Amino acid sequence: MFKFMFLFLFFGEEEAGAGPFLRVGLVGLWAETKKRIGNSHRGRLDIIADILEASYDGTKKTYLMYRCNLSFKQLKYYLVFLFRKGLLCSIIDDGNSNFSLLKITNKGKEFLKAYKGLKAFIK
Repeated sequence: MFKFMFLFLFFGEEEAGAGPFLRVGLVGLWAETKKRIGNSHRGRLDIIADILEASYDGTKKTYLMYRCNLSFKQLKYYLVFLFRKGLLCSIIDDGNSNFSLLKITNKGKEFLKAYKGLKAFIK
């Protein structure tokens, strides 16, 4: 695909062997990709990274909601996902079973490190 895009962009449509339909599709894809990069909305990975960062030292659900700017329904969805993937764990504090802290796991720390590396690579 990269070779085709290179030929298309630098030598034109004839050398790349593309018809007008494909040309419009590629320009649309490029414009769509550029549009996604520039928007201000957070993606799933951004939200997951925010939750993991906020839970580094152990935190409560309420704090995560406010810190990550999520509704309870959104937080519940992401917490279930993070628990299933083993990126986040629950720690019971002071023997009180009603009070638990959410804390990032080693796997979560690895994910966060990889996410930050990719984010730095893109910028």
